[in-house]
Amino acid sequence: MSYGKHLTFNKDGKIGIITLDNAKGFNVVSNDFLCELEEIQKEINTDRDLGGIVINANGDHFSAGIDLKFLKEASSQAVMDNLVWLQNLYSFWQELPIPVIAAVHGFCYGSGTELILGCDIRIASDNAKFSIPEVRFGLSPDMGGTTRLTHLVGMGQAKRLILGCEEINAEEALRIGLIEILVKQEDLNNRAMKLAYKMANLPPVAIRFAKKGINLANESSVETGLLFEQVQSTYCCGTEDLREGVTAFLEKRKPVFKGR
Repeated sequence: MSYGKHLTFNKDGKIGIITLDNAKGFNVVSNDFLCELEEIQKEINTDRDLGGIVINANGDHFSAGIDLKFLKEASSQAVMDNLVWLQNLYSFWQELPIPVIAAVHGFCYGSGTELILGCDIRIASDNAKFSIPEVRFGLSPDMGGTTRLTHLVGMGQAKRLILGCEEINAEEALRIGLIEILVKQEDLNNRAMKLAYKMANLPPVAIRFAKKGINLANESSVETGLLFEQVQSTYCCGTEDLREGVTAFLEKRKPVFKGR
């Protein structure tokens, strides 16, 4: 195991929990952080029992963003050699066939915000603050910031946040669609785990197709989305889990899903 200095990974039943665990360093995103993240993702890819992922953080803040020492040493050649790999680390959450929930508190800046943009659902505590200040340092967001933020909140809000380097609180993040759920700080992790467990106990095939269909709809035409719905519905209507779900409902019992 080659992680543990910046990130930890544990399982609670069907839920994998990734914790940003460098509180003294404000959970900044460094090269070591990213390498540890890749190792955790490899472990997730081999675990067929996982039904959901929760990403949270220890300390007072979720993440202060990119390590400025890391940024200061960057060069055009280094970026050209590594940026696709870096982007794929954050795209991993969107492409993963199980739900990924981010539980955010305190500061969530720069690369920390880009990290959660790739997740399926973002839950924030009432003390959370969000900012994407890369332009201030002579850089445009490059790990999904301009792309995913625009999809979530629209062009105007994305330009305000990115071009203006504005910080917003959790209430405003909820209003513009950057987060989906706002809770008190003491309820944050419980709310994230409760939702993760709920989804992890639903039919895995249906969850996988639903996530893929929503992602596809966000990136393509209505016609393409409807075509995907035809394909997934044809497949799902032949699964054991569909029959089990309907039968269990009619028999007023808890269903037992097998993922097939």
